[in-house]
Amino acid sequence: MSLLRTPLYDLCIQNKARMTDFAGWEMPVQFSGIKQEHAAVRNQVGIFDISHMGKFILTGDHVLRSLQQLVPSDLDKLSPGKAQYTVLLNPQGGIIDDLIIYDEGEQVTLIVNAATTDKDKTWLLEHLANVELHDNSQTHALIAVQGPKAVETLQKITDIDLSVIRRYNHAYGQVLGHKSFLARTGYTGEDGFEIMVEADGATAIWQALQEHGAEPCGLGARDTLRLEASMALYGQDINDETTPLEGGLSWLVHLDKVPNFIGRDSLAQQKADGVTRRLVGLQLEGRNIARHNYPIIQDDKQIGIVTSGTLSPTLGYPVALAYVPIELAKVGTVINVQIRQKTVPATVVKKPFYKAST
Repeated sequence: MSLLRTPLYDLCIQNKARMTDFAGWEMPVQFSGIKQEHAAVRNQVGIFDISHMGKFILTGDHVLRSLQQLVPSDLDKLSPGKAQYTVLLNPQGGIIDDLIIYDEGEQVTLIVNAATTDKDKTWLLEHLANVELHDNSQTHALIAVQGPKAVETLQKITDIDLSVIRRYNHAYGQVLGHKSFLARTGYTGEDGFEIMVEADGATAIWQALQEHGAEPCGLGARDTLRLEASMALYGQDINDETTPLEGGLSWLVHLDKVPNFIGRDSLAQQKADGVTRRLVGLQLEGRNIARHNYPIIQDDKQIGIVTSGTLSPTLGYPVALAYVPIELAKVGTVINVQIRQKTVPATVVKKPFYKAST
């Protein structure tokens, strides 16, 4: 089966990107190198082709009210121009996907993960009555502009005043003459925007951003950046068998304000009983890197598992996310991670590992 290609594929090849299969798409994993790209986003500005992500437009009567049945976050606080990061849940409270809901007034935009686009679409169509779903996943491009100089750089090629768009807000504007959806969101821990535009406008926008100093970045740097910021990766850190209360996303669960949503009874019971495990941040000693699925050992028994890990380019030491028993989840607790044939101490630390100064 051939891989899907984004509208920016040819440009990525021209920029000598190293490509990889990601969720059925041929995507750039790196251009100049992960460390250089990572540093560009932390210190200047980087651009990412994230056109592989699912892009849905929902229309119909009372779309947000219908969506409220599927998510645990209070959508009443949304208003046109605002957005909400949240999760779709199954009846057991497990996470079907994490996504962002953008309130546009007469319609709602959803951005979902590439690997779950088909699954999410099926779930939404099964559970949303009187709502029409328009799938723009393959007709539109999505470009992330991230870093301390992201706003300054993007402002040079758009007619909209970006300074008035606050974090988790969005608006439509012209970017190089192309009508674009501009959202002040991102997955790097830095300030920035995500630009959704019809496919024919993507190349010109990417090239203009690059000409203004933005560094092309791939999925490799995107992963190290999001991990430093302790942002969950669906399929690794959270999945259908983890609940938001376990996965460090309890702030998305508004049991006191949302009386009815799929999975509510399960989450209410789990909250009453107390979670038995939690996703925590770990700092390891030396150059010992804990990778996905490495076991956490106590008294020669596996008691937990690492979900993500890397040598932090910004901090200079190894960090990881892992599920551990709740009694070991307190900051300062030392646990053991099995790395190949040895066990290495790791300390539970406060998340996020890195937080931007602005």
